[in-house]
Amino acid sequence: MIKTVIFDMDGVIVDTEPVHHYAYNEYFKQLNIEITPEMYASFTGNSTKNIFEKLKEQFGLADDVKTLVDTKRNLFNDAFDNKEDLYLLDGVEDLIKDLHSNGMQLVLASSSATVTINRIFNRFGLHKYFTHIVSGEDFPKSKPHPAIFLKAAELSQTPVENCIVIEDSTNGIKASNAAGIYCIGYDSFHSKMQDYSLADKIISNFNELNYNNIVNIQPS
Repeated sequence: MIKTVIFDMDGVIVDTEPVHHYAYNEYFKQLNIEITPEMYASFTGNSTKNIFEKLKEQFGLADDVKTLVDTKRNLFNDAFDNKEDLYLLDGVEDLIKDLHSNGMQLVLASSSATVTINRIFNRFGLHKYFTHIVSGEDFPKSKPHPAIFLKAAELSQTPVENCIVIEDSTNGIKASNAAGIYCIGYDSFHSKMQDYSLADKIISNFNELNYNNIVNIQPS
């Protein structure tokens, strides 16, 4: 029996990718570095810190990682606060409310920084549904490393075999797989160049999920 559902955030609960894309690319222009679409797609599921660690090494960037992260984050925050057409993804709020009202424990495990998560949760009133929030900034390695999901399961006090993860990225699905947690891959039109082959189940719309068909999932 499933007792805890672990949600990713970006691309699962809310599509902040256009805001991140804008902030990253504005900063890449300032840094005078060129990032290919394939390289950018490989960042999905990584924390901003890990991304800039890689870029600093690859491009020999002069600023320290903290400065790089803070500058990009400020660009994101300004864009986020000014973007009025930002909504929860279709059907996810109904699913969250359905699971919560039926006593399912919900945990967020996102590569985003805590300040970004709180910005989004405050905007959409989501804190009341989740018992724990786990941020990728607190781990030395990003997804596909399983640490973030293992910590989410630990905080929920639920064995991994009684948890599921909902993810939209290759790296997130790999991390769930490495953690030994059943993974539902959310393959939507927002998800670009992601691999769902390791997901245990693939959905394209949240109306495919509800409390009854989640609670009775039997991980193999």
